[in-house]
Amino acid sequence: MNLAPGVVPPAVGSPNPAASYPTSATSYPPVMAVAGAGYGGFWIRVVAAIIDAIILRVVVAPVGMIFGGLGMAGMMSGIPHVGLRLLGGGVTFILVLFGSWLYEAFMESSSYQATLGKMIFGMKVTDLNGNRISFERATGRHFAKWLSAMILFVGYIMVGFTDRKQGLHDLLAGTLVRRA
Repeated sequence: MNLAPGVVPPAVGSPNPAASYPTSATSYPPVMAVAGAGYGGFWIRVVAAIIDAIILRVVVAPVGMIFGGLGMAGMMSGIPHVGLRLLGGGVTFILVLFGSWLYEAFMESSSYQATLGKMIFGMKVTDLNGNRISFERATGRHFAKWLSAMILFVGYIMVGFTDRKQGLHDLLAGTLVRRA
């Protein structure tokens, strides 16, 4: 008979053999409670995301300005360079998409376990047991955020209404945002 640690098998001839077994349903996968850790709520995560978006745009903006500036320089010389302006916007868009993915995935899977915005508020992204997540799981969480946004941001709004403050992307990736 395989029993979970700490569960006492029923005594032989006991009138109620189920009395020794745990009465509450166990969760799957098993989740260990982390002492002293709360969860990052909706509004604090919104502010952290805004900070991260600003940081990313500050890093990416110079590239867009270079390409856009080349287009404007061509316009001043009388030669329309609409292509360079469009290229500047396109390059900026692609850098924001790839940059946000790499920024979030590398930071959340690093020893910091958080982006700079989350670090400011003392939050960390963990798996359900409080462990550091892998780059792959952080990547899945990032792209699951797209799904959270595509369904009219309901996936994000869920953070305010779930017990462990998980959005749809957290549920899909098996992650928690903990706050110390």
